[in-house]
Amino acid sequence: MVFGQNKKKNTALFIASVFLLLALIDGWQYGFFTILRFVVFASTTYVAYLAYKDKQEGWVWLFGVIAVLFNPFIPVFLTRDVWIIIDFVTALFLLFSIHNLKLGNG
Repeated sequence: MVFGQNKKKNTALFIASVFLLLALIDGWQYGFFTILRFVVFASTTYVAYLAYKDKQEGWVWLFGVIAVLFNPFIPVFLTRDVWIIIDFVTALFLLFSIHNLKLGNG
């Protein structure tokens, strides 16, 4: 079961990272960024929940902040230049988290 949680966590974070890295390519229509928000929001909310269940409070806060930033319901509007930096840094953090957030004391 613990392995399953880590595998699901890794999959969610990898998919969100791919979307964030794709967002760095210029030329996407607005709809892509709406989907990006949903994917990153859902992935980080899910991982925050898993971290909460595992009593890893620091990770809960980190993923919670990312979920709020990318939430599609009350969007945060920033310039494209700022979002490029946020997307890149967030993608790196999510990829880092795949290897460094271990659920189930594993």
